[in-house]
Amino acid sequence: MSTQLYSYKFNNGGWKGAKRGDCVARAISIATQKPYDETFNGLLIWAREAKDLPNSKKVYMAFLHAHGWKWKPTMTIGSGCKVHLKTSELPKGRIICRVSKHLVAVIDGVIHDTYNPSRDETRCVYGYFYKEEK
Repeated sequence: MSTQLYSYKFNNGGWKGAKRGDCVARAISIATQKPYDETFNGLLIWAREAKDLPNSKKVYMAFLHAHGWKWKPTMTIGSGCKVHLKTSELPKGRIICRVSKHLVAVIDGVIHDTYNPSRDETRCVYGYFYKEEK
C-alpha cells in the first residue's frame, strides 16, 4: 500500500468559498486552528499597515512572527533542493511549508489543502514556519 494515500487530506480551512489565491489564509488557518475569517481579517489588518496584499510574503512573514511562529529555511541560493513536500522529510507537528508560489499546512507529515501540491512528493520546500511547544 502506498504511503501517498495518507500524505494528503482535503482541508479548506473551514471556508466554503475557498478558491485559488487564498492559500496563505487557508494554510495559516489550518495550522493555527483559528477560524478562516479571523485569520483572513488579521492578515488584512497587517496588509493595510504594510500597504501591501494579505498574501504577500512581507505581510504573512510579519503576521506569523508576531503570533510566535518561527521560520526554518531548508534551502539557500545555490544549495539545491534538500527537503521535499513528503512525510519522511518533514518534522512532526503543525507546520506551514513555503513552496513555489504556494503555502501549505502540514500536520504530522500530512498535507492539509484543497489539493495535493506535492507533485508526487518531488516539490521542493523552501522552508517552513513552526511554533515551539511550550
